[in-house]
Amino acid sequence: MAANFWTSTHYKQLLDPEDADVVHPPDRERGITVEDFKLIKMQMANYIWKLAQSVKVRQRVIATAVTYMRRVYTRKSMSEYDPRLVAPACLYLAAKAEESTVQAKALAFYIRKIYSDEKYRYEVKDILEMEMKILEALNYYLVVFHPYRSLTHLLQDAGMEEMTQFTWGLVNDTYKMDLILVHPPHLIALACIYIASVYKDKDTTSWFEELRVDMNVVKNIAVEILDFYENRTSISEERVHAALNKLAMKP
Repeated sequence: MAANFWTSTHYKQLLDPEDADVVHPPDRERGITVEDFKLIKMQMANYIWKLAQSVKVRQRVIATAVTYMRRVYTRKSMSEYDPRLVAPACLYLAAKAEESTVQAKALAFYIRKIYSDEKYRYEVKDILEMEMKILEALNYYLVVFHPYRSLTHLLQDAGMEEMTQFTWGLVNDTYKMDLILVHPPHLIALACIYIASVYKDKDTTSWFEELRVDMNVVKNIAVEILDFYENRTSISEERVHAALNKLAMKP
């Protein structure tokens, strides 16, 4: 997996942390702040998750869809690419890329079922049109490597298989941040294992030393994850709606 990753388009497109949350000029003109930008992306990750549960796709499809959504907004503004349409279109595209089957009409049906807000009401035609725009925005690079496979192998190697469910949940939550755009997936997996080992009071110092990875990077990723958990309790629905409403405003 590592050899494939290091030669992949995913690796070549990794960003510096400060480049993952750049608000594009059309969004800035509408008053979108960096904090708004992060909130909207997190809300859309949750939206993809809800839709995915309704159409019953694998976790990998959800993770790929969220990665596409986050990649799109490193290149395109939310004013041009409405997040409420980009989210289901990314799920539709990710299902194809991951060789799953999701019909656009099923997505349109569940969108209406999940959200009563008219701003979410997009039809099949809209989803298909946005799919093509997303493909162009991504430069047709659809390969995404995720931490899940590394996580399984690393937990076995560390003799920590009993931590599988706990660490898997941590990895799921990393998609509510931009970590997948910034760090190689095996380092995200290691950060989740590091958090689990501290939480469960398991000494993994010698095991990490044998891996010869940069522990500063692993610990920094772990801190980002823990910061997310600490801060998300203060995020209200009102703040998210206020951020989304700014997109409808004329500059």
